[in-house]
Amino acid sequence: MHSNKAFISLLSVVTLFAAILFLLPQNNASANTRHRQNIVHIHRHHRRQHNNLSAANAAAKRFIAIRESGGSYNASNGTCYGKYQLSIASYHGNYSARNQELTADHYANSRYGSWLGAKNFWLSHGWY
Repeated sequence: MHSNKAFISLLSVVTLFAAILFLLPQNNASANTRHRQNIVHIHRHHRRQHNNLSAANAAAKRFIAIRESGGSYNASNGTCYGKYQLSIASYHGNYSARNQELTADHYANSRYGSWLGAKNFWLSHGWY
């Protein structure tokens, strides 16, 4: 029993250390350039996605937002934040409404294929 507690304590410390390293700002110019390029790519993808969002996908997106945060961009729950309750790290320090929308669209499409897919998963699991 004692070794389990020690292992859990060690695992907690390692996890905390990894989280801190992940959240520290990167001072290296090439990392910042890559980050900006990723943001531009997400913005371009969002414009295409937003223009093609069907009524059913828009309704599914609203469904998730209401159930996750009551539709509030400022909702917070531990390590999740925003209208769609995504991981704080996924916003890369930018919690603006626009970035939350872009990040949520990218997440739903990359993980579930669409907002309808995300809603179906949410209905069967209570989260997405």
